[in-house]
Amino acid sequence: MTDQNQDKNSPGQPSEAVHYFLKAMNDFFEHRPVKGFLESMDELFASSPLSSFPAELKETEKEYVIQAKLPGIRKEQIAIDVWNQHLTISVLHHESFTAENEHKEIIQQKETMKKSTRTIPLTKPIDNKGVKAAFENGLLKINIPKIKGKRIEIP
Repeated sequence: MTDQNQDKNSPGQPSEAVHYFLKAMNDFFEHRPVKGFLESMDELFASSPLSSFPAELKETEKEYVIQAKLPGIRKEQIAIDVWNQHLTISVLHHESFTAENEHKEIIQQKETMKKSTRTIPLTKPIDNKGVKAAFENGLLKINIPKIKGKRIEIP
């Protein structure tokens, strides 16, 4: 074996096969159609109205106030679950499409269902029975009363 071959494959230096493999992988992800596919997937998740909806939490002495922006959603699509110190907002979007020919025969049928949830942890115990929600013009507002604890004074 010559010194030249030992230098090429010595520890710490990648072999030509590894260089070739890395270059092939870079080329694969940099050229179409894969690059276009990856960009389309990014756009799909970024543009989906249900991918992640914004929610804002404000806290006062007596309650938490959560506001979530849900444009284009109907109140029938919204579910609110309250647990010990968590609140979960779920939005279910269901679409159905049917195409018929001139003989009223179904030639295409498509159904999609998307569900998005957001769980918000709360730092203080809450009154589950006193939670109130209102939905108007795409804005969901939830008022969650806190349970007042007992403060003990040390004499």
